[in-house]
Amino acid sequence: MTGEFDLIRRFFSRPTPHAVLGVGDDCALLQPTMGTLLAVSTDTLVAGVHFFADADPDLLGWKSLAVNLSDLAAMGAMPRWVTLALTIPGLDEAWLAAYAEGLYRCAAQHGISLVGGDTTRGGLSITLTVIGEVPVDGALRRDQARAGDTVWVSGCLGDAAFALAAMQGEVQLDDAELETLSARLHAPMPRVALGMALRQAAHGAIDISDGMLADLGHILARSGVGAVLDYDRLPVSDIVQRQAAHPLFDRCVLAGGDDYELCFTAPPDAEPAIQAIGERLGLRLTAIGSIRAAAGLQLLDARGQDMPVAITGYEHFGAR
Repeated sequence: MTGEFDLIRRFFSRPTPHAVLGVGDDCALLQPTMGTLLAVSTDTLVAGVHFFADADPDLLGWKSLAVNLSDLAAMGAMPRWVTLALTIPGLDEAWLAAYAEGLYRCAAQHGISLVGGDTTRGGLSITLTVIGEVPVDGALRRDQARAGDTVWVSGCLGDAAFALAAMQGEVQLDDAELETLSARLHAPMPRVALGMALRQAAHGAIDISDGMLADLGHILARSGVGAVLDYDRLPVSDIVQRQAAHPLFDRCVLAGGDDYELCFTAPPDAEPAIQAIGERLGLRLTAIGSIRAAAGLQLLDARGQDMPVAITGYEHFGAR
């Protein structure tokens, strides 16, 4: 391999059937579908911040795209195109081949085409921009939650956070438990099909990347509403439930990052439709509370008593 352009040709140039022109020119040429809006999101993953520097490159390829697709899922958008800006310390062919394999495996599963980007030398950093399509009147938005809505969460909370805590020596898990939770951390499953299915059923929506309380808080702030949540209804896996007495339990479940589930609100009469969507997708969907007109977020215990909330979520320029 002789340099940047050979790198792109060998590892990041595959057919792009959904683009007029893909990798290999100054720009990609894309043709949006009539009657749709473009949903565009960019995320950067930095070694030592978002992933371990020695992370498996195949899993990193998957995750770097999956976390971006989660943003499209939160808007109810269908994935179409992605660009990749890859900064690497040097030309490591084995690493690049494995990274590309993980990236393209995730892309194939969700029908998205890599259509361009950039490569450069430096500290390991990965930036992807995903572009999806959503019907003009079908986008899920953070500012659409309404008083009286039910608050829902997909999947389980806290798996990835507990995996990370175990890797850092803060929690003891057996090998099978760690393997199961690590899959949630390293290979998250973006809820793309769920997002598209919720277009006509849900109001406000967001993906849970920085912690459930923090991300729900964004919906509340943008919609000008508040929420009441039932602590005992928060969905957790059996492995995490076995850690219920651990001091880190609340932090991981309420404020742990990397869940990449969807939190959304919907009118109460949409419950049968939402449950049917969950059954069709084979995905656990749990009602955890309700939206109210008064601002603020209230967490109730099993007796209906207020629980103090002293944790929020991940911020790059702040603290938990």
